Amino acid sequence: MAAALDAGNLLLFTDSYKITHHLQYPDNTTKVNSYFESRGGKFPEVVFFGLQYFLKKWLCGVVVTEAKIAQAKELLKLHFSGADHFNEKGWQYILTKHGGRLPIRVKAVPEGSLIPVKNVLFTVENTDPNASWLTNYLETLFVQVWYPMTVATNSFFMKRILGSYLTDTADSIDGLPFKLHDFGFRGVSSHESASIGGMAHLVNFLGTDTLAGLIAARTYYGESIAGFSIPAAEHSTITTWGRDGEREAFANMLTKFPEGLVAVVSDSYDIWNACVNVWGKELKDQVMKREATGGTLVVRPDSGDPATTVCKVLDILGQQFGVTTNSKGYKELPKYLRVIQGDGISYESFEGILRAIKDHGWSLDNLAFGSGGGLLQRINRDTQKVAMKCSFVEIAGEGRSVFKQPVTDPGKTSKKGILSLERDDKGHIHTVQEGKGDPANDLLVTVFEDGHLLKDWSFEEVRQRASGEMGFYSTENGDATAKM
Repeated sequence: MAAALDAGNLLLFTDSYKITHHLQYPDNTTKVNSYFESRGGKFPEVVFFGLQYFLKKWLCGVVVTEAKIAQAKELLKLHFSGADHFNEKGWQYILTKHGGRLPIRVKAVPEGSLIPVKNVLFTVENTDPNASWLTNYLETLFVQVWYPMTVATNSFFMKRILGSYLTDTADSIDGLPFKLHDFGFRGVSSHESASIGGMAHLVNFLGTDTLAGLIAARTYYGESIAGFSIPAAEHSTITTWGRDGEREAFANMLTKFPEGLVAVVSDSYDIWNACVNVWGKELKDQVMKREATGGTLVVRPDSGDPATTVCKVLDILGQQFGVTTNSKGYKELPKYLRVIQGDGISYESFEGILRAIKDHGWSLDNLAFGSGGGLLQRINRDTQKVAMKCSFVEIAGEGRSVFKQPVTDPGKTSKKGILSLERDDKGHIHTVQEGKGDPANDLLVTVFEDGHLLKDWSFEEVRQRASGEMGFYSTENGDATAKM
């Protein structure tokens, strides 16, 4: 049986074809500069986030050792059917000359920034002329920043829609940070995806059940506690009481968690009966008593068409417990009673659900939402058309701007030369190409150099940048998504 491999061997964190690329550059290539961007996609802007995770986890410190070189050489010779394409000499040079630290420089826009698509977000270049091959060897890892960036972006625009409807239907938007709860842990492809994606959502919100995201936010961004949750039932903790025991199951939740918020899934059998009879009659007094302690019962429907179900649940609870009308003219349940909808929630479905609730006369202050696969999993690199491309090289002492311009897809034309990201006199962000920018105005800052992290963004800094770009729109004349 073959020996186990080191799962943290950075030398193997690349696509197979890149193993041969050190042999393919022109002779005397001493510098390769590449950049990362969103070339367009679903959203017109992106919330840049997640690079620091990859820098800290994989690239900081000594990452090249004799053992890792030997392991990579053995595996890759087998992988290429006996051919020895591995750049052992290059890796040995990094080990000897740089002590196993990577001779590269990374410049990036501050994390949490909202940047229009088709702009440079970070650049990578080698700092040692003998390691020009290293820049794009690391492309595979760097491009994975697409995932936290796209989750943070998707979450940001869901927050913008929510905030727009909340502004139009509620007296206060103070509860907005808790209006979209992360239910995605079980629905992602891996624990690492849950860590990165869960953390990315928390750039915009404070509610989560994805514990892995909390760990990542503390480990890589220094946030002691990035998100919060409440006691909540699942179907197993209700159905184990039996169909005839649903009332007792609900009562048990109120008894075991007498104060604060408690969420109870209520559609195990008949959501309408649960709202009319169990909550609205049999347990009504217990529910109302929570008002004295500032507690709140959160009723959770979990099936059916979300818009139809939520509106009917609100109507029934309003009939049973009464309603008030806020200053905007929308109905509100008593403060001790709320609803959370966690089924079928995604960016694509959100507008229709929120519009139906508003049109039904209900304030968005009555609800929170949960999202799982639609939040953390139903995206890919093409959602924002993310790519990393070479734009500048030095060969035999001569600097050259390089680019691709495929005749079959002009949208994949890449940028040329040394890039900077700047604001014009109207405040608009744009990329300046071919070294024509003003370094004093460059929004890109050096965050990593020669194995050392030079800028350590806190989670609070990231959140403040993202929230500073949050603008809400009136939903009175058309939907919020149309005004992005």
